[in-house]
Amino acid sequence: MIKTACNLESLPCGQSARIEALTVESDLHARLSALGLRHGKWIQVVRRAVLGGPLHVRVGTTEIILRRKEAAQIQLSPASVVAA
Repeated sequence: MIKTACNLESLPCGQSARIEALTVESDLHARLSALGLRHGKWIQVVRRAVLGGPLHVRVGTTEIILRRKEAAQIQLSPASVVAA
């Protein structure tokens, strides 16, 4: 187990972690929840765009592209970070 990430933006590529909280506005929270990003779900960073671009993440069978600003607002459980 690796205990380095506190939010999705800092999670290394290829790693998975459990979502602890979404600290985003209510409309974005509803949209992310509809896409499967909910408390307790496992999320994996598939790849990162260069130069501060978006993150490609996977939750279950759903793949999503997120801006790093939004990814920084998704809190992860540090004890649950594992290499995929």
